[in-house]
Amino acid sequence: MRVIIIDDEPLARMVIKDYLASYPQVELLQECNDGFEGVKAIAQHQPDLIFLDIQMPKINGFEMLELIDEPPAVIFTTAFDEYAIRAFEEHAVDYLLKPFSKQRFDKAMSKWIEQHQNTETAQNTRQLLENLPSASPKNERVVVKTGTKIKIIPVKDILYLEADDDYVKIHTSEGSFLKNKTMAYFEQMLDPGEFIRVHRSHMIRIQEITRIDPYEKENHIAILKSGLKVPVSKTGYGKLKQSLGL
Repeated sequence: MRVIIIDDEPLARMVIKDYLASYPQVELLQECNDGFEGVKAIAQHQPDLIFLDIQMPKINGFEMLELIDEPPAVIFTTAFDEYAIRAFEEHAVDYLLKPFSKQRFDKAMSKWIEQHQNTETAQNTRQLLENLPSASPKNERVVVKTGTKIKIIPVKDILYLEADDDYVKIHTSEGSFLKNKTMAYFEQMLDPGEFIRVHRSHMIRIQEITRIDPYEKENHIAILKSGLKVPVSKTGYGKLKQSLGL
């Protein structure tokens, strides 16, 4: 059973490492002190389980998980508010609220060992990620992978979003970036006072719109400050009018 620890606190990593010493069937592959290291380590080692802190510098634990193509089973080890964690309890293997005892750690390990042969653990992590927007506060940034690099996009830099098969294309003044999420995910994540879904495949930052022109039938085209044109459906036009007080 292959395990990675991802936590920015050396003491927290040491405690988990000490507790794992009583599990000879578990191989500790690597200790990581931030999410960037975590992404690389998971890609390299393909662990069965990760112990993951949520509040870390650079990118947090949730943002890191979103960058993993085939996420492993997760046990959260965090000082994060217990109430917020309960939203993820159903899909994570377990969560350990710091500081946690060996007895509580053993309970989480027993739960995971019991599930280890069950293929549902990876599916549970994917379901966990799908539930993040409704359980997390409105985000101020989006983290994406571009090749082997990780890019942090401030939400204020997003011009508009466009559905692209299983991805969403995030358009910024620097270029476009793909995120393996749905438009519905971004509808939940982004502030509806700043972004509005104007079409089945498009969502616009309201402040980027300079004008709205009629198009075929009852559709319209939104012209952005950059000169880009974004289709607006009949329903989207109604939402825009309401949002802009027209």
